[in-house]
Amino acid sequence: MSDDNTLGAIGDTPMVDLPSMRPDGGASIAIKWEGANPTGSLKDRMALAMITEARQRGALQPEEPVVEFTGGSTGSSLAFVCAVLDHPLHIVTADCVAEEKIASMRALGARLHVVETPDGTSYDGLFEDLRDRTEAVQAETGAYFTDQFTNADQLGGYEALGKEILDQRPNVDEFVMIVGTGGCAMGVARSLRNHSADVDVTVVEPEESPVVSEGTTGSHTVQGTAIVASPPLVEDDLYDHVRTLPTEEGVDCVQRLARDDGLLVGTSTGMNLAAAQQVAAERHPDETIVTVACDTGLKYLSEGLYEGLAGSEFCLS
Repeated sequence: MSDDNTLGAIGDTPMVDLPSMRPDGGASIAIKWEGANPTGSLKDRMALAMITEARQRGALQPEEPVVEFTGGSTGSSLAFVCAVLDHPLHIVTADCVAEEKIASMRALGARLHVVETPDGTSYDGLFEDLRDRTEAVQAETGAYFTDQFTNADQLGGYEALGKEILDQRPNVDEFVMIVGTGGCAMGVARSLRNHSADVDVTVVEPEESPVVSEGTTGSHTVQGTAIVASPPLVEDDLYDHVRTLPTEEGVDCVQRLARDDGLLVGTSTGMNLAAAQQVAAERHPDETIVTVACDTGLKYLSEGLYEGLAGSEFCLS
């Protein structure tokens, strides 16, 4: 994509070393700071790849509408890309999604179709209801359905992320990534495999929803991850290990990163860090573990993720 518009700001994000997260006697940990992308999310890479690939093969014509369902950051990323490329965007989402994400999608011009949930919380079958509503919008509008959970076009965008990791940490020994669509883990894994067969890849999932290890889903609070049983984009030969851990460990890492390193991240990033610490504790001190800060924690301030971390308050007289 040309750099003559704001889409050129996607990618080339920093790599940050995290000595505070390094286990005693374990490998070092570095994190790719995807919060530096325009909407504060690695999903900018995915959105750009899905839209540009569809345009290039003629599946999406200029100014034609696009539709997707999302409870994560994909909606904001698609809204950004579609705004720049002049595609009307329909987003199907639910009222349990973070207020900041709903607001950002609207601000970027997306038309929202919001599914009501009991008491504003997720429920079994919500994924299917969102997909059904999306297919209805597609039928009504003729919109191109990006279908993020099965769309392999995103892999190219994440392969570029893998190449950046290799440029910044050519000595990477293991890559750790939570599974949402599976696109990021698999796209990066392709780049790493092309570079060296010796780089391990670990995929991460909440133990409440072991979609890769057991092919089942369950209720959890990590938005946009571990939603689809046996994610279709996940290829067995592109990863070496699966780590399942409770979401509480991810939340603990989120709060530690804010307190010790001043970085605000979401729970998916916390899960990445918790798993990376486990991996690092098992590896040699000379080795390097790389994981991803999926997005900025500014998208989650209304959800209480950082409750209990605030300093004492005072009033100016």
